[in-house]
This record gives sequence, C-alpha cells and structure tokens, in this order.
Amino acid sequence: MSKFIPFKLPPNLELGCATAATQIEGGDKNNSWYEWAAKEGRVKGGGSPYRANNHWELYEQDLKLMAHMGMQHYRFGIEWSRIEPEKGVFDEKAMEHYVNEIKLMLSYNIHPLVTLHHFTNPLWFEKMGAFETEACVPIFKEFVTYVTQYLKGICTDYVTINEPNVYAVNGYIFGMWPPGEKSFFKAMRVMKNLTLCHVTAYKEIHRIYGSEKVMVGFANHLRVFEAYSNNPFYKLEAKVMGYLFQGALTKSMASGKLSFPLGSGAPLGTGKFYDYIGINYYTRSSIKHFGEHILKDRDTNNLGWDIYPEGLAMLCKEQYEKYKAPIWITENGTCDKDDSFRAVYIYNHIKQIVDSGLPVERYYHWTLMDNFEWAEGETAPFGLVKCDFKSQERTIRKSGEFYMEMIKNKQVDSRMISRYLEAGE
Repeated sequence: MSKFIPFKLPPNLELGCATAATQIEGGDKNNSWYEWAAKEGRVKGGGSPYRANNHWELYEQDLKLMAHMGMQHYRFGIEWSRIEPEKGVFDEKAMEHYVNEIKLMLSYNIHPLVTLHHFTNPLWFEKMGAFETEACVPIFKEFVTYVTQYLKGICTDYVTINEPNVYAVNGYIFGMWPPGEKSFFKAMRVMKNLTLCHVTAYKEIHRIYGSEKVMVGFANHLRVFEAYSNNPFYKLEAKVMGYLFQGALTKSMASGKLSFPLGSGAPLGTGKFYDYIGINYYTRSSIKHFGEHILKDRDTNNLGWDIYPEGLAMLCKEQYEKYKAPIWITENGTCDKDDSFRAVYIYNHIKQIVDSGLPVERYYHWTLMDNFEWAEGETAPFGLVKCDFKSQERTIRKSGEFYMEMIKNKQVDSRMISRYLEAGE
C-alpha cells in the first residue's frame, strides 16, 4: 500500500514560483553581492551573480516557460541598484524594463508579487552603512515611492523586505554575507532599522494606492526551533534562539512596536503593518548548546538541511493564531542535485497545507530554475527547471512536470503518485 494519499487542492489555494533579482538577472555590477562575490573564497565554486541566469535579457523566454508550466503566481524582485544606480538618481529605462516584464506576465495570466528588497543593496548605499544607519529609512522610502508610483496600475501585491532576519544574521553575526561583520549588537540595530523601513514602506504604498486594493507584507524566514532531546536546558535554548532569530523581529514588523533586544517603543506608531502572513519555510533547527544539530535518522537535502514538512503546518497555525490574516507561503523548496526527492518534498509540504485547513491562499515554490544561490554560488540547485549556466539552456525537471500537473489538475491523483512519487522511493 502506498504511503502517498491522493488529495485535491482547496479552491482558495493557488500555486506559483519565486525568484530574486540578483540571483537570476545577471549583468549588474552595481550591487553589494557582486562586489562581495568578487573576492576569492566567499562563494563556492567562484560563482558570481554577474552571470546567473541572464534573465534580464531572457525574461521573455522565461515568462513563456512559466506560462507553459501553468504558473498562476510569480514572486520576483526589483533590483534596487538598477533603479537607483546613484543616490537620488533614478533610471527610468530600468524601471520601464520591469513594467514591460509585468505586462507580459499579466498577458500570460500570471499574477505578480513584487519584492522590493531581497538581500542586495546598491554600492553607494552599502558604502554608507546600508541598514546600520537610521538614514536608511528615508532613503528606502524614496526608492519604494519611485517604484510603486510606476507600478500602481499593473501591480497589487508587494513584499517590502525579504527575510530581514537572515540578512541580519548572515551579514552581521556569522559574517558569511556582506558586509561580513560579526557583531550581535550591529545585527540587532539592523533588524530595528529594517523594521522601521518596512513600516514606512507599508504606509507609503498604502498612501500611494489610496482606496485601490493593494496587499503589502514582508517575507519572513521561519524555522521550527526544537530541543535536540528532552533536556530542559536544550528546550530553553530552543525558545531563546527562536525568539532572537524570528519571534522578536516578526512581532516588531507586524505591529510597529519594537521588541527587546531590537529596541523599545514605537518610533513610527503602532498598527497592523501587514495584509497577509508571508512565510518562507525550509527546515527545522534542533538545538543543543545553542548550536544546530541534525537529529539522527532524519532525511536531509543536499545542503544538510533537515526535511520536516510538518513544520510548515505548525508555523502556519502559530502565525495565524497570532496575526489572523491570509497566509502566503512566499518560499518553500529544496536543494536536490539529482531531482530524486524534490517531487516528494513538494507533495509532503503542500499536503501539510491542505490538511491544516488554514486559509493558505498561495504557495510560491523556491525556485523556478537553478540560480546564483548566494554563498553556494551555482552549486545548489533548487529549481523546478535545470539551468546549464554556460549555455543558459533551461530544461524542465521531472519534479517540475509533477508541479505542472498539480497546477493543471488541481490535485494529486493516483496516476501522479505512481509516476512521480513512488518511482523515486
């Protein structure tokens, strides 16, 4: 008897994919990640976002591919360094490029979700301290105003900031991302300023749209933090790490009221600064001695991340109980070089959503195609579509075909289970 059970997608759940500008576009030397990757040893395999998927030139081909795959939604990024190459200087041609891209996806009935900040900064902004300085708030607001005034007639959904906790932790505690700092206090200052940038952007977008409908939120990287064993000290450590990594920041960005250790008070006033709950989910963290350890006999992906589908439903329930809004899974996917378990991963995570009965409206698979995966460079394939970086040839993987059929049929039936899931067991 198969361990896979057929299921239907609820009418309110639609599927799509997600990308980030710097990870796919190529051709841009004016951003912080290009400069960071230029130094040997910082990116595995010596990769650079300057090549990536050449999507800036090939976006028409890629959108046609997405349409062929039946994508209903597409979350993508606006590259700040292209739009504002110098402080206060805006590039109208670059903005028109994104306008044309959105118009084309709309012609394919693909609904856009625009990300305004996804880890990378223009070099001029990075060199002035980026989000370490409170001057970032009016600077980010000016960029947001410029972009949303252009997109008002063709876009209704925005992510203000992607994974602010990952940006702060990797760049300011572990030092493995730009700017390569290792300071807890700087990381907390950055989280505070990202909170203020989000609240400001939320208010500004709603001001620009007025009575017109617009959905604004942030894409929050959430993990399940659990103790490695029943040791009470490990349980306490897991709670502390969960609070410092995601709990305090989520509450601050959602309400405008800063939570310790980010700060105190509400510099921009309190309110409800989200129209949906955005969840990026990949893995679970098992905590012992304030460090992460993989539980024994657990399935892991090619990066050693614990595969824990139940965690997605757990986090959806937790976030919904706290914030009471529609849920969008703004990222979920896995690194699988041989495409041997990606279809099963997708099945298990989406089934968790379906079985939860929660108001999950959208699921964005990370990612459309293999890309420049930050410090992993071109060595970590997350794509439904395989990309040969040298030739830029795109090939839909078997897991991509499974996802296509799920979208088309609005279900996973016994034939799909036999073809895509059991065959890989």
